Amino acid sequence: MYWQRYSFADLDTNTLYTVLKLRVDVFVVEQQCPYPELDDKDRHQGALHLIGYDNGELVAYARLLPPGCSYDECSIGRVLVAPCARGRGLAHALMQQAIEACRQQWPQSAIRIGAQDYLRQFYAALGFQAVSAVYLEDGIPHLEMLLPNAT
Repeated sequence: MYWQRYSFADLDTNTLYTVLKLRVDVFVVEQQCPYPELDDKDRHQGALHLIGYDNGELVAYARLLPPGCSYDECSIGRVLVAPCARGRGLAHALMQQAIEACRQQWPQSAIRIGAQDYLRQFYAALGFQAVSAVYLEDGIPHLEMLLPNAT
């Protein structure tokens, strides 16, 4: 695996297209959840796009947002592993990379996520703690989880 972080301005058109297509394929089509995937946060000045490549193919992705963009804390979202790469532990590796990137970029911030409820134990194993009741977002049960500041 090779991990790369990009600002929006650093994404070439082919990479951007591949990211957006994979996000729509997973979140809109696979999860049968029509929602506004393009929310203008991708091109926020501080946003980072974390991409995992395996043999040159984009197989893992997460969007990292600075404090004040979605929450008071920095956040990790749009977390996905391509269907062709699932079952190899890449989701855990992706989240470890995302947490490390957030800690480097925004060292004073805790990390907040809006997690799908069925993934609560996955995120808890990474140190995230539930900080809200379950709520529906686009028809899918979610909850907010927080990883405290490391310092």
